[in-house]
Amino acid sequence: MNWAIFEGLLSGVNKYSTAFGRIWLSLVFIFRVLVYLVTAERVWSDDHKDFDCNTRQPGCSNVCFDEFFPVSHVRLWALQLILVTCPSLLVVMHVAYRKAREKRHQEATGEGSGHLNLDPGKKRGGLWWTYVCSLVFKAGVDTAFLYVFHSFYPKYTLPRVVKCHATPCGNIVDCFISKPSEKNIFTLFMVVTAAICILLNLVELAYLLSKRCRECLAARKAQATCTGHHPHCATSSCKHDDLLSGDLIFLGSDTHPPLLPAHPQDYVKKTIL
Repeated sequence: MNWAIFEGLLSGVNKYSTAFGRIWLSLVFIFRVLVYLVTAERVWSDDHKDFDCNTRQPGCSNVCFDEFFPVSHVRLWALQLILVTCPSLLVVMHVAYRKAREKRHQEATGEGSGHLNLDPGKKRGGLWWTYVCSLVFKAGVDTAFLYVFHSFYPKYTLPRVVKCHATPCGNIVDCFISKPSEKNIFTLFMVVTAAICILLNLVELAYLLSKRCRECLAARKAQATCTGHHPHCATSSCKHDDLLSGDLIFLGSDTHPPLLPAHPQDYVKKTIL
């Protein structure tokens, strides 16, 4: 594994994540990816070799193993982890695209021309939607895989003995799974961590949506307050309207303009001149 790329990925995602997102990222890469790489493959490496059936019928053990293990735990976990981490890569790519646009804008207009995005270090605009969609996708992927695991292996546990009567087995055959207790422990561990990740995604999604709703309500309240005090400020800001209402400071002048002039623009022009 290239740890430089891994570190860049973590730093890029953490910069635009909330506290819940940072906890999710640590949980995924420490308690899921590393556990999978270090222990899961070793635990399930002998599942087919040590799957013993009390028969010598050729092909019976292979058919029984395929019937009970249609998809290996290890391969399902690998696919799940790949799909869960892809949205984080999508967020990093969106951030890189945003930085490239900002760089081209600075080169075209000059250093002091301002930023292309109002808040370059925050989730705004398309980046906010990308981040929210990534949360929905990650929670949906983990939920779908938990359902698949439960449909293949009820209660997420493996029995010690499997009853098999598939062709070419002549009758009901008893097959024994290798190290079922150890496999059950790691299966439950991965299921619990996936459930915690789903909860963190939902909490972060609710936090982002509630924060955006509060911002929208605050902006509407400020606009309504501004419109209530100044009926003509619907198309301009309150500060600009206050400036046109005669709330000016004249330095070095003993006379003051009237409080509500008929044409406040004239005073503004005189003051600037």
